[in-house]
Parts: sequence; structure tokens; C-alpha cells
Amino acid sequence: MAKNKKIRIGTVVSDKMHKSILVEVERMQKHRIYGKRIRRVSKYNVHDENNDCVVGDNVSIIETRPISKTKRWRVLNINKKSEMNQQDLSPLTEENTLDSQAEGE
Repeated sequence: MAKNKKIRIGTVVSDKMHKSILVEVERMQKHRIYGKRIRRVSKYNVHDENNDCVVGDNVSIIETRPISKTKRWRVLNINKKSEMNQQDLSPLTEENTLDSQAEGE
């Protein structure tokens, strides 16, 4: 019944589109003559229904029916969140509130 669908693991490089992300998938390939391993990169437009992914996230994507002209993949799950987005920003907000209170005096 269900066909085996391709699954890829990659890194989000752009999340500026609505409900879409750009995922870069890296693979290593052996040169056909010299045998040296070559890094190959493919970029996929991926459907992200809830806009959960941000730049730097490591995600799994799965092949799906065509969603638009270029989107044929959707997010299966987020393997690792970006470390930039997990930083605590509370010290910055405290500084901003202190600055605004000082200006009001």
C-alpha cells in the first residue's frame, strides 16, 4: 500500500518564507577516478506547517506529494534545536526595562 518514502537529515538555512523552510542536506560521494571523498550539498524547499523550525535547526524531512511548484518535502521532526535560539534573553529584557525606567525619571 504505502511506498517507501525517502527521508533526509539536514540543516535549516532559511526560514523567511511562510510555512516553508530551506534545508541543506550534505552527503559524501567518492570521486569515480581518484577515490577522494567529495562533499555534495543539496537544498530542498520543505513544508513547515506550524513554522516551528528556525535557522540552524537539524531536521528530518520526508518525501511527500507536490505541495507547490518547488515543495515536495515536509518536516518529519526536529532532531536538534539551534543553540542560538535556546539562549536565555532575560538579561537583555531586564536591561531594557531599567533603561526605560531611567529615561522616565
